Formats: sequence, C-alpha cells, structure tokens
Amino acid sequence: MVGNIEVMNHKAYANGSVHHHNGCEEKLNELRSLLGKADGDPLRIVGVGAGAWGSVFAALLQDSYGQYRDKVQIRIWRRSGRAVDRATAEHLFEVINSREDVLRRLIRRCAYLKYVEARLGDRTLYADEILRDGFCLNMIDTPLCPLKVVTNLQEAVWDADIVVNGLPSTETREVFEEISKYWKERLTVPIIISLAKGIEAALHPVPHIVTPTEMIYRATGVPMENILYLGGPNIASEIYNKEYANARICGAEKWRKPLAKFLRQPHFIVWDNSDLVTHEVMGGLKNVYAIGAGMVAALTNESATSKSVYFAHCTSEMIFITHLLTEDPEKLAGPLLADTYVTLLKGRNAWYGQMLAKGGLSLDMGDSISGKGMIQGVSAVGAFYELLSQSSLNVPLRGESKPVAPVELCPILKTLYKILITREQAAKDILQALRDENMNDPRERIEIAQTHAFYMPSLLGQPLNS
Repeated sequence: MVGNIEVMNHKAYANGSVHHHNGCEEKLNELRSLLGKADGDPLRIVGVGAGAWGSVFAALLQDSYGQYRDKVQIRIWRRSGRAVDRATAEHLFEVINSREDVLRRLIRRCAYLKYVEARLGDRTLYADEILRDGFCLNMIDTPLCPLKVVTNLQEAVWDADIVVNGLPSTETREVFEEISKYWKERLTVPIIISLAKGIEAALHPVPHIVTPTEMIYRATGVPMENILYLGGPNIASEIYNKEYANARICGAEKWRKPLAKFLRQPHFIVWDNSDLVTHEVMGGLKNVYAIGAGMVAALTNESATSKSVYFAHCTSEMIFITHLLTEDPEKLAGPLLADTYVTLLKGRNAWYGQMLAKGGLSLDMGDSISGKGMIQGVSAVGAFYELLSQSSLNVPLRGESKPVAPVELCPILKTLYKILITREQAAKDILQALRDENMNDPRERIEIAQTHAFYMPSLLGQPLNS
C-alpha cells in the first residue's frame, strides 16, 4: 500500500527527475491570490540570465509548477548569438548519449540530429538553442528539463509578475537599467528575486558597498520591499540532481515568507530572514576567499593540513569583516561558514584559483571563463580591498599608536588583490601570506574584532546613527 501511495505522489519527468506534486498547486494558488491574479491570467515568472544557478532555478520552478500551464508561465531570458564551440559540442554529444532519458527526449522532440551534426562539425549550436532543450552552457554535464527561452528582453520582462535575477553582479546594473525602460507604463510593481553574489565599491559621499539588490532598486525604482535576495551554500548541479540543500530568502516580510513557502521543495529547503543586505554581502565575500583556497589546494598538492591552515586564516578575516558590517555578526556565523565551506569545496571561484596556480588559466583571459561563466570573486576582491583600505575607516589596535585601515588586518585579502588586480605578485605568493612568521594567530584577529566596537553602518549605506 505504501508503494502505491509513493507512486501516486510522484511524477517522473522526461529528464529523469522525480517531482513531488503534493501541495504544489495549493502553493501556486496561494501565491496567485496574494498577487491578485484572476482566473485565466497566468502568474508570469521570468529568469533574467542563464548561468548555472539562474538556469537551475528556472528549471526547478518548471519541474514543480510547469504542469499548471493555465496558472503559471515560466520563462528564461538569455542573450542570443553565443555560439557553442566544437569541443563543447562534442562533450555535449557524449553527455546526451550517456543518458537514455535525455536521448529519448531529444529524439521525441526531433532535436537529436542537430547534436549529431554539431558533433561532426557540420553545424553551429547556440547557447539559447540548447537551453530550450535543457542544456546550460555553463553546466553541460547536468541536463535540465526543457525551458521556454526568450532572447528579446522586452518581451521577457514587460508583463512579468516575478523576475529572478540570475545575472552576475557585474552585469546587473546595465541590464536592469534597460529593463526599467520597459516598465515605465506598468500599473503593477513586480517582485524581484536576486540570486547575484557580488558587490561594487562606492567611495562617495562615504565609502560604502553597493549590492545587486541596491543596483536593481537604483535602476528600476521598484520599492525595496519588492526586491529580495536568495542565497545559500548551493552548488547548482547538485541541487538539480536532488542533493539536499538549503537557502535563505532575505528581504521584507511582505514577500519573503510567502516566497519561501512557494520555493520550498523536499530537497531544497528555503528559510527566510529579514537581513537582506548583510546576507547578500556575505554571499559575495566568501567568493573572495574561495579563489585563494583553490590556489592553496593546487600549490600544496591538495594538502589537507595546508588547506586547514588557510581555512583558519581566511575565516578569521571574514569574521573580522563581518564585525565591520553588522551589529549582530553572530547571527551570520552559521550561514557564512556553510556557504564558505561549500564554495571552497566545489565552486567555480575555487576552481579558478586552482587553474591559475596550475597555469591552466592566465589572468589575461579575464574573469568570464567559457564553460564556467563569470568568476565573481575577482571583482569582489577589488571592491572589498578598495573599501577596506580607505583611511576614513581606520580602526584602533592595541599596542599601536595610530589607527590602521581595516585591510591591514586582512593579509589574505591584500595578497589576493596584488595577485588578481594589480598583478604585482604571482599565485604562489598566496602561501607566503600563510607562512609569514610575523603573522598573528588567527584567534587574535577574532578577539580584536569581538572586543572592539568596529561596526560601521556607513559601509552598508546606513546612517551613522542607525
């Protein structure tokens, strides 16, 4: 009897995933009601940007709610014209033929032949074309469900109820400034969920951090209560393969609680939190130190001892920076460490650091890498260094006659800046940041942060008296 119930409560999809459909329609109806959607008017959800996490996010929604076509419409926008190179096309063909479910799906859709032709070099595939068949260019090894892809940005967003920002932080401002042109005549305000992890540094009128949600607000004028951030210790491919994961959706209570319920799945638990900005900034900070972790792993032949030394030092720097950014840093300890841990283990930023140290990549190749997408940690290194080196943020230290800039307590950040941004040093020099005999025990940095009132609300754009 239990087996029969299990069969009834699951639906097998063509991509091989299994979908728990109990409760999905009720959650969809509840969100539609909150948004005031009338019968016959579908809830329109569009993902903007089709990197790995953006594509997986859209695919998760499609798997959960795509069957209710009269109630919800799920689409994803990506730029057209990005060609798939021959080597990637060959690898994609191997992936297709290794998965019987995917192979059968493409044959049913009369789409298999074009992958044969691409494998032979007789045809060029495009990123938006393969995404329609369920393949993300930055995550070829993990086939997704087929997606509705729109390459015209105006068509994608003009009537969207929920927009999911899957763009890198470095592209968010530009794209949402364009989107704002299409929303001038709107009568309703959309909800925006940003997945972007990264920051910009602004030095005027005082040094402060600009986050992707702030970029979206400035570009569109959408009220901040309608802009949320979702992040967590997530590897996109593993989430789509139903590995257990969790995330937090952060923002105003009006939308974060109903959206957390709507997005929650048996394998993907979504909690909610009011502290949008600090969680968002922390999501960008861990990418900084992930690059260094990759370098250390490559340079020490994956020495567990060396990696643990690096982890001790980098987490102490992150704890110190957290004390600058928030009045209650203890609340972030768990999420920050969890997100850092998974990013150091298996993230694109750690991979990038490894490849730089091994000589498989060079800095001249830029921070947008074929098959991986944007390496967000590079711009974040520059932004955090620029901010924390400002003399207006100087902090007092025991035993020092003069206050020092916060970056002076962050030797790993300083070294990464000299490697990645000014290029004064080579990747191998990251080890010197750990082996310096003058370096203090990382415990001392944490004690300094905990015993001094270093909190600087101005860093997050908040008034000094907040």
